[in-house]
Amino acid sequence: MSGTQAFDVIIVGSGAAGGMAAYELSSAGLKVLMLEAGRDYAPGTETPMFQTQEDAPLRGATTSDKPAGFYDATVDGGAEISGEPYTQANAAEPFSWWRPRMLGGRTNHWGRVALRFGPYDFKPKTRDGLGFDWPIDYTDLAPWYDKVESLIGVTGLPHGIENAPDAPPGVQLPPPPPRAHEVVLSRAFENMGMKVAAIHAAVLTRPLNGRAACLYATQCTRGCSSQSNFQSPTVLIPPARATGNLTVLCNAMVSRVDVDDTGRATGVTFHDRETGSEFSVQGRVVTLAAGTCSSVRILLNSRSDAFPNGIGNNHGFVGKYLMDSVEFSRSSRIPMLEKVPPQNDDGIFTPHVYVPWWLVREQAAGKLDFPRGYHIEPRGGRRMPTTGVGSFVDAGSATYGDELRAEVRRKYGTFVTLIGEGEMIPNEDSFCELDPTTKDKWGVPVLRFHWKWGESEIRQTMHMQTTFNEVFRRLGGAPDTTAFQMPQGGGAVHEVGGARMGSSPQNSVIDSYNQCWDVRNLFVLDGAAFVSSPDKNPTLTIMALAARSSSRILELVKSGGL
Repeated sequence: MSGTQAFDVIIVGSGAAGGMAAYELSSAGLKVLMLEAGRDYAPGTETPMFQTQEDAPLRGATTSDKPAGFYDATVDGGAEISGEPYTQANAAEPFSWWRPRMLGGRTNHWGRVALRFGPYDFKPKTRDGLGFDWPIDYTDLAPWYDKVESLIGVTGLPHGIENAPDAPPGVQLPPPPPRAHEVVLSRAFENMGMKVAAIHAAVLTRPLNGRAACLYATQCTRGCSSQSNFQSPTVLIPPARATGNLTVLCNAMVSRVDVDDTGRATGVTFHDRETGSEFSVQGRVVTLAAGTCSSVRILLNSRSDAFPNGIGNNHGFVGKYLMDSVEFSRSSRIPMLEKVPPQNDDGIFTPHVYVPWWLVREQAAGKLDFPRGYHIEPRGGRRMPTTGVGSFVDAGSATYGDELRAEVRRKYGTFVTLIGEGEMIPNEDSFCELDPTTKDKWGVPVLRFHWKWGESEIRQTMHMQTTFNEVFRRLGGAPDTTAFQMPQGGGAVHEVGGARMGSSPQNSVIDSYNQCWDVRNLFVLDGAAFVSSPDKNPTLTIMALAARSSSRILELVKSGGL
């Protein structure tokens, strides 16, 4: 690509934030260049939509090059990528950094749970004095949630649950009905005072914009050749390309934002991942949507005379207050599910129901020993079995033949898992910085992670364990006696923060429209912008913020403000 060709906007990244920005800005007539670090990817032809485990090597088991299983959509990625290391400040408390290298990024692999942040989530410090408040509130983002949900297709029903916002009528798609195990679990939840809600999932239950409704096929984490779930390379990038205004360049590993003598961004520099050659491209506006930690790394490596510590880092906030969801799970066998006759109820990949945080008022009254909540996602059912069914029979059992098959069939479908997704309060001990000595294969400094769960997260997780085992007990199941251990940082693959938005350059990296305080034609659109990490999965909010920021970019470009 010619280094002299200038674009209106350069977008680094092609996932939730990058895809949304490309869709919005290309549709508005701006000339956009999208740079993706991974290879091109075509879900329509590459997705293993119907293959079963017996067709896969090792029956689909995880391997070093397929850490989420043989059929998982993630290409050339995972927590470890050859030639692209990262380091740990403390090996006893490591941080896991999951990175895909493909067009569409994590939107190909994610679980599709799409929850709105609630009003309390934007003002946590005001409520309990901990963490930080966002410079925006729910009303600022609500219309953008509406727009994104209507565009990509999100299920849901109005429930009127505190701090779990409902969408306006007509915005969301009807949710799928609860499955047998979800009906059983819901009885226990409701008996314990938990209100059960229909899931908000980015999966079509009705045709939308030429996309087919879900076929109830294999896991959404494989991708979707029928375009029934949300992926950036099926829902956002194709219509953006159709405008003629979007250019996509894959295998472009961006290392820094380039600036001129006045401190204005002029474009970015990247390496071709296949040849190693270095190139620079020019643009009037630069947007970072590479993923939380990748965008932070680019900012830190964008050093110059004007920004000796990296762009946006004049006050030392870049990389600070890194967060992840507190993701904790426990499993049990529910004997009453043995008597459920087999039926065609695979459903969508996400749970069909979930439990929003139900102790908001008790927490506000100081009745709990931790300050922030979690939601519960139940998993179970009779999807296509894996080799894991072997664990249904004790390893020391002499059962074999027809008796073995009968025992597996009896227990199949009786196992359930409860997953808690909790809020982490930002702390000064969780951050990333440039490693002083280690570089990637292109000679670019890599990130070094510092990680520490706070006492609040530990107590919250202990509450999850107690709650889950009580649910199992009420249904006749045995408690999960696995030794208590906090999840690994980054394990939820929900990392956010590191370039947070705020009300001034003295307390943040970007403003309320994701615009960098130091370089006004630079925007950070992804999860790095987050001020807090509520008990809701982050992807929908990333997209809503990206759509809102794109509108701001368009306004400023047209007015000459950039």
